[in-house]
Amino acid sequence: MFSQLGDKLQDIFKDLRGHGSISETNVADAMRQVRLALLEADVDYQVAKKFVARVKEKALGEDVLRSVTPGQQIVKIFHDELTALLGGDAEELNLQKPARILMVGLNGAGKTTSSAKLARWLKKQGRNPLLIACDLHRPAAIEQLATLGKQVDVPVYTPAPDEKDVRRVAKASLDWAAEQGGNVQIFDTAGRQEIDTALIEEIKQLKEFLNPQEVLLVADAATGQQAVSVATHFHEALGITGIVLTKLDGDARGGAALSMREVTQRPIKFGGVGEKLDQFEPFVPDRLAGRILGMGDIVGLVEKAAEAIDEEEAKRMEHKLRTASFDFNDFLAQFKMMKKLGPLENILGMLPGMSQIKGGLNVDEKQIKRTEAIVLSMTDEERRRPDILNARRRQRIAAGSGSTVTDVNQLLQRFNQMRKMMKNAGKMKKMMAQMQRMKS
Repeated sequence: MFSQLGDKLQDIFKDLRGHGSISETNVADAMRQVRLALLEADVDYQVAKKFVARVKEKALGEDVLRSVTPGQQIVKIFHDELTALLGGDAEELNLQKPARILMVGLNGAGKTTSSAKLARWLKKQGRNPLLIACDLHRPAAIEQLATLGKQVDVPVYTPAPDEKDVRRVAKASLDWAAEQGGNVQIFDTAGRQEIDTALIEEIKQLKEFLNPQEVLLVADAATGQQAVSVATHFHEALGITGIVLTKLDGDARGGAALSMREVTQRPIKFGGVGEKLDQFEPFVPDRLAGRILGMGDIVGLVEKAAEAIDEEEAKRMEHKLRTASFDFNDFLAQFKMMKKLGPLENILGMLPGMSQIKGGLNVDEKQIKRTEAIVLSMTDEERRRPDILNARRRQRIAAGSGSTVTDVNQLLQRFNQMRKMMKNAGKMKKMMAQMQRMKS
């Protein structure tokens, strides 16, 4: 998400940085381009107008225009204002007892999946979450929540199939929750349309009965120009406490994130960055602002790496590196570790400057899968002893993996180069030090 906006903003600021001195005309031209870029990204017109006005006012300050690096100063101002627009400091969930979270939003926004993702995330934080199905209008949603609950190993309260009274369900679920001993209750409600007065009234009554600490609006990042209307309507009806943005990994232009936060003055607390249940993370405004402006997100990358790297696996790999006995089984293990980090485009986007390289983020996933297929087509002995891969074996591997002998030869060439590098003690020590820092 935000790739289009990021590319345009980086081009605008690259031009500003190129000027030795900056005039009011330069700033005005740049801000005009910024406003257009924001509007093209589906940011609400009023939100874009006010935001650009704030940046422009600060950018025209005498200290900025007369500084040694005025272009850099303006980028810093823009980064700070963008961080503020996205919500400033990250705001944690209010989990004071009885710690009830009401998930609300439009049909198809991803409430049920987000409820399960949130439960999984809370469990990793040491909490004992419980999931409660309150969508009585779509039986499939109850079944879906029950299935997802099993996948994340979290108890799920499911009402009787013929139950129609959501308040009665909530009351019964509280008795059930007391027996379960959980300390956070997540209520998955029915999806509704903005104009559906009856359903809005139903959820208002549910909120009044539960008195939840959090009312989270689950919204699709691709909502676009409708974002302001959606956020305003739900906030006026329910007094939301935060926003969960889904599908942040998609090709959406991203304006919803900027607009919803501004019109509700409520923080975006979480973002769904993929379909898998572990692709859900706290929303950190300054990190996202940095990624939009091509500054990367090293902290986020290290956190992902630390979570993906298994300590025992890291020790085993250390021994392999130290003894230069790295083989294709280890190569496969590295593939699995990389997959845990998520899509490679997202990982590369966290590296400073990578998004400024045109085409630099276009990772050929087909090539990666082809490489993995070649390794999987080897026998266990061939993976342990790559030196025995003669011409006949290479032909068999190529046929088994749906590739060519040339592909196999190129992989072996790259693999041998990797092994040579590992024999260099200096480089090996440096790599191990980096791995150790990730774990600390």
